[in-house]
Amino acid sequence: MDLKLKGQVILVLGGAGFIGSEVVKLLKEEGATAVAASRSTPLSIDASDEASIRAGIDQVIAEHGRLDGLVVTSAPAAQTLSSDVADDADAVLEAINGKAITFLRAAGIALEKMREQGYGRIVAISGMNSYVTLSTVASGRNAVMNVAVKNLADRHAGTGITVNAISPGNVLETDAEANRENGDTTVAEVAEAIAFLLSPRTASISGEIISVGHKAKGVILP
Repeated sequence: MDLKLKGQVILVLGGAGFIGSEVVKLLKEEGATAVAASRSTPLSIDASDEASIRAGIDQVIAEHGRLDGLVVTSAPAAQTLSSDVADDADAVLEAINGKAITFLRAAGIALEKMREQGYGRIVAISGMNSYVTLSTVASGRNAVMNVAVKNLADRHAGTGITVNAISPGNVLETDAEANRENGDTTVAEVAEAIAFLLSPRTASISGEIISVGHKAKGVILP
């Protein structure tokens, strides 16, 4: 299936990271102009700073004429979250700010540009931790992300702009490492799902939180 990504200009925040770099690679293979942005790439963007995001997006548009898509993968990996502060109020706020608020900040600036052109695709990385308990830090930051995605999608319904999130389980390098029963997935599969949602073909999909890997199981009581 041709995703019609050839010539599309897509900014990937966190584009030097584990997932982000795979997304950039795949988008380029599909013919898109994929621009990786992080604090360590030629396009340096600090995703925690509104002025930095705005300057970076302005630079992409100045160089390429438009912005067709935004992917936000810049949050710290779930493995970096300490279980020692799983329910600590300050840690929860920090985690939400580092993931959901960072996304909301970047998406808001991108949406200004996308509304002007009447087209856009935004994809966030959430996570299956939003479906489980035992860490308010881990589940809270993804739950708030999901709420933000749905609200932005609904606000822009019918405008030519879609907003969705990918919710992976544990993301691994190769299929050989993955325990499919427990929701593991590969980084390539995550990138493929993101590329699909960035396609001009997916105008009817918006406001969705799409699991990649078997969705977290329900609980069966004895």
